[in-house]
Amino acid sequence: MGETMGSEIDENESGVYCKEGKGKRLWKKVKYQLVEYHSLPAYLRDNEFILGHYRSEWPLKQVLLSIFTIHNETLNVWTHLIGFFLFLCLTIYTAMKIPKVVDLHALQHFSDLLKNADIHKLPSEFVSCLPDLQKLRDELASSFPSIDLLSSPSSWHIVEILKNCLPKGFFHGNNTDVCALRNVKNDLTNIIAPLIVRPITRWPFFAFLGGAMFCLLASSACHLLSCHSQRMSYIMLRLDYAGISALISTSFYPMVYYSFMCDPFFCNLYIGFITLLGIATILASLLPVFQTPEYRTFRASLFLAMGLCGVGPVLHKLIVFWDQPEALHTTGYEILMGLLYGLGALVYAMRIPERWMPGKFDIAGHSHQLFHVLVVAGAYTHYRAGLVYLRWRDLEGC
Repeated sequence: MGETMGSEIDENESGVYCKEGKGKRLWKKVKYQLVEYHSLPAYLRDNEFILGHYRSEWPLKQVLLSIFTIHNETLNVWTHLIGFFLFLCLTIYTAMKIPKVVDLHALQHFSDLLKNADIHKLPSEFVSCLPDLQKLRDELASSFPSIDLLSSPSSWHIVEILKNCLPKGFFHGNNTDVCALRNVKNDLTNIIAPLIVRPITRWPFFAFLGGAMFCLLASSACHLLSCHSQRMSYIMLRLDYAGISALISTSFYPMVYYSFMCDPFFCNLYIGFITLLGIATILASLLPVFQTPEYRTFRASLFLAMGLCGVGPVLHKLIVFWDQPEALHTTGYEILMGLLYGLGALVYAMRIPERWMPGKFDIAGHSHQLFHVLVVAGAYTHYRAGLVYLRWRDLEGC
């Protein structure tokens, strides 16, 4: 009887058999094994070309720990989690450094001018019509410590203005005759003002960075947690769709705001339209049918259509600022961003390359991982465009 009890075979809750007499139950070792596609519940079936290495209805603790194990979602989690930390660092850098960035080339020239100026040799009538050069020089030195005030004089046009208007001997080696001073103050104000004004507002740029971080973190959490239960899968997928909508919508903000900040009508029109479209997309994603595999192409097409709404503002920008190099520069970045996003959506919808060799790309190289990499690359391209917009508007304003 004892031998019979010791060799009795039981079935645990996971359907795995073990011998009761073992010192350590075998089912504890295999309880959280990966399963194949045909073993998944219906709500976890999304891509029939990925055949194995699925997690299915694991406890939350095991799901969280699986971020450090190998399965078919590992790279989906990490590609966007690394992207999130990348944009977090970019946001911190932007907050700390970018507000001080103006035209450093122009500041270098102006600093050279101030360094080589002998303020004590200015006649009283000239001092009365110029800003306090000493104060301005000190402010530049404290605000822009990277500027080398000991550099040699440059040929920038502000130097020529001062050389033509300062008395003889003000600059070392200058033999220019003294000219009339009546227009000097206005000329200097027009040249110096763009260099010392406060930077333009940053909220559209930070809105984009926030949208990018939300999208990347939500996507990473979705791929990690959705296998826990049907309710968790529903919540995480809606969060993921909201993140995609937020990224697309906020990507418009820097381009629209900084291009049309001097035309409030079109600025508000474009920003309002894309914001409402993003909200409508989030609401549509709440429908249970939105997440089914049959609607994969529809989802990709909807998000792609949101992105294509940016064609109008970009063309408008080019028409208005056709003679501005910054407009062409930023448009180049935006075209590249659109190509990266579009390629990602195409790969996602067509499930390339796993549809060509089912089961060969279960762990690495399948369409969703490629889609993630292209999204991060597209978002970073847009970040580069945003830096151009900030520099442009910091210097020129409206």
